Amino acid sequence: MSRTLNNIVSSLQRSGTFINSLIAASTIGGQQLFSSLTFRCPCQVGKNFSYGSAFLVIPAFLLLVAGYALRSQLWTMTSEHCCSCAPPQRRISPLERKLACLRVFSITGRALVAPLTWLAVTLLTGTYYECAASEFASVDHYPVFDNVSASKRKEILAGFPCGRSAPSDMIRVRDEVALLHRYQSQMLGWVLITLATIAALVSRCLARCCSPLTSLQHCYWTSHLHNERELFERAAEQHSRLLVLQRIKKLFGFVPGEEDVRHIRIPSCQDWRDIAAPNLLCMGDDLQGHYSFLRDRVDENEEGKSEGIELKP
Repeated sequence: MSRTLNNIVSSLQRSGTFINSLIAASTIGGQQLFSSLTFRCPCQVGKNFSYGSAFLVIPAFLLLVAGYALRSQLWTMTSEHCCSCAPPQRRISPLERKLACLRVFSITGRALVAPLTWLAVTLLTGTYYECAASEFASVDHYPVFDNVSASKRKEILAGFPCGRSAPSDMIRVRDEVALLHRYQSQMLGWVLITLATIAALVSRCLARCCSPLTSLQHCYWTSHLHNERELFERAAEQHSRLLVLQRIKKLFGFVPGEEDVRHIRIPSCQDWRDIAAPNLLCMGDDLQGHYSFLRDRVDENEEGKSEGIELKP
């Protein structure tokens, strides 16, 4: 039963639809919480538009940037093409170009889920749009505004989103303007959802049509990339741990957790100076770069020269 549950969880984690749905649900919850705690329309002429627009656009832009930044595939592609220690550029085959385009489409599609969800939810709610568009409402057809100056009219309209006390003849205008803005905002939200859905469907169809892989090959390629990353991370973790343990033992004479410690080594001042300077990967002409601060400065001969303490039971 546990194995079956683990297989289901693993399948869901690798499913793009499940991950996109999880991102969308998290964005909706965050938007509702963010709006209830932080959004307060200033209801002042000249400030409503900038305030409402900022709450509508800036979080969506930040979510887009975060969507790209949190995609490990983006940094993998960047490091492969921009790393100075990478092998010399070779001619890229058309197949590799198409596969790279598929990866870019996948990264972009996942990155757009959160910002599009934010925009759609905020437009369907209508609060931000109502604040931003309040002072631009057309009220020329209302007789109550015939004898009101333009500046006073904007001031009255800017105060509508806050629900301030208004004269009895203004209450009907305020309610109708609020309904109009809510209608416009929700229509824009549904248009955005429709366009995003059509764009997602068309892009997915084009990606499959232009892909050099069949459906089974694409499934195998996706599984191959997942297994490659998973096995590499496990092997790298084990390799780096063994390498660090080896160098720590050369530096101190023992490793943490060792039960029978008979000899410890006192690092010299030169040892501390050597390990204090960072020595990053593949820097310089050294074919076998050092991989940590604990560079392999201490060899067997140096161990004999350095002062040590013999521990006897």
